[in-house]
Amino acid sequence: MLTVYSHQDSGNCYKPRLLLAYLGRPFRLEDVSSLDGSTRKPEYLRLNPNGQVPLLVLEDGRTLAESNAMLLHLAEGTRFLPEDAYDRAKVYEWLFFEQYDHEPAIAVRRALTVYPERRALATPDRMASLLEAGNKALAVMETRLAKADWLAGFAFSVADIALYAYTHMAERGGYDLSRFPGVTAWLERVARQPGHIPIEWRPST
Repeated sequence: MLTVYSHQDSGNCYKPRLLLAYLGRPFRLEDVSSLDGSTRKPEYLRLNPNGQVPLLVLEDGRTLAESNAMLLHLAEGTRFLPEDAYDRAKVYEWLFFEQYDHEPAIAVRRALTVYPERRALATPDRMASLLEAGNKALAVMETRLAKADWLAGFAFSVADIALYAYTHMAERGGYDLSRFPGVTAWLERVARQPGHIPIEWRPST
């Protein structure tokens, strides 16, 4: 069985769990976190020398780090990764955008807001800068989603899963999603997809 090493509250960790739920593939969940130091233990570092989550362990024991790499691997040959070369490239484009423009602002501002041990880093200047950068990223999404149901091509894909993970928690970081009606409607469409699970969901043991 697939094993996902995951911090339950992390959007990056939510991505592969959500895709596996849509695919109906069973998996085992192992809780690890930088907050309690478990990602720095020798047994975990042997699996992922980078000491981060999530981590996917395949049925044959091979490992795969980086959430968006997991999405692409798990989606191979499924409806969640377009066959059309251009639409596929647009998926990659959104995955790069998510990691370089969206996540560094929206995920970080949320973390500085909700995790008490990180609030000392939440200086007014930094929070203002993150708010501006996150709103810019949301505006890029709004430009697309104001005229299309999905981010890449004409169908729901891993591009939507990747961006959903932290966007659906953006208000916890102080972002006003009412400013982005296209994004808000898209969040509702994603949540209605068959097999959808909330971030709090855990596989039965």
